[in-house]
Amino acid sequence: MTVGSRPGHSSLLLDGFAGRYKTLSDGGRQITALHVAGDFVDLHAFLLKTMDHGITALSRCRVGFAKHGALKTITEKAPHLARLLWLDTLVDGAIHREWIVAMGRRSRKSHLAHLICELFVRLEGVERTSGASFHFPLSQAEMADVLGLSAVHMNRVIQNLRREGLISWVNHTITILDWDKIRELAEFDPTYLSMVREPR
Repeated sequence: MTVGSRPGHSSLLLDGFAGRYKTLSDGGRQITALHVAGDFVDLHAFLLKTMDHGITALSRCRVGFAKHGALKTITEKAPHLARLLWLDTLVDGAIHREWIVAMGRRSRKSHLAHLICELFVRLEGVERTSGASFHFPLSQAEMADVLGLSAVHMNRVIQNLRREGLISWVNHTITILDWDKIRELAEFDPTYLSMVREPR
């Protein structure tokens, strides 16, 4: 989906990685969100109608579509489901706040550490981890677009985490080698992800 499009459905990511992005006039791109299995990547389009950003697949993806007419019926006839859809957008907002704090106030090393912790917890919640490892298909150039860095600086930040024995990043697999230390570096508190099951 691209800026200015008016989708008639919202997309549920069943498998793979997708990203939301904005592009500047000079061609520079900022990835503003990463989506994993179980995420509605564009639920907000149901009410906003016109897309103000683009969405792109960052790996092979399987996607389910929910027509906006069906979502309207759910919100009118099934208030519990409507609250869960609302929760989805609230968690999106919470993740955006954490990303803004990381971009503006964390060191680049802490920023990447926080993102790795977040992705691990989110992927663990949808059974996409293996021990302390998870598949992560993004290139370093794509990660640079996530963190707002040059590709060279991105590589340096990754090497810093490797040298400190916090992660292994081989091919497309990230393994967290010391959860306590990387969580401390990131000041990671997963509360904002609302992973606890409770009545809504």
